[in-house]
Amino acid sequence: MAVQRAGPDPDRDLSVVSHAASPASASFCVPATAPSVGPVRRAVADFARGHGASVRALESVSLAVSEALSNVVLHAYRDAPGPGSVLVVVAVRDRRLTVTVADEGCGMTPRSDSPGLGLGLALMDRMADTFEVTDRPARPGIVLRMGFALGG
Repeated sequence: MAVQRAGPDPDRDLSVVSHAASPASASFCVPATAPSVGPVRRAVADFARGHGASVRALESVSLAVSEALSNVVLHAYRDAPGPGSVLVVVAVRDRRLTVTVADEGCGMTPRSDSPGLGLGLALMDRMADTFEVTDRPARPGIVLRMGFALGG
């Protein structure tokens, strides 16, 4: 399986193409903009599907990844003059999928003017088997890591 890496263009094809061997990981670095969410969500789902994810696992992965990326788009760079980037790394080992979403935004700070309902973190925690959010070491931003059983 070959994975096309994402560049700065969110319209770039991020599809996972089937080949004889499946890579153990893939990464995508895209602008933290709304048009980037769908292509990255689909690329992560394609990767998971290529590793035998069940329908239920694919639904959970897709929803959680979409929410994580949307949070970066809405919150991470809210005070920046333009969108920053978001890095998504997806890896599989022992029938477990790990999705890491990292940004270099303002971190998790309280926000009284939040455009969301405040349910995103709880939703991701519910969809994933494992869930953690940490500060990025030695730079601004956060790292969100979610784990999923591929069997459903």
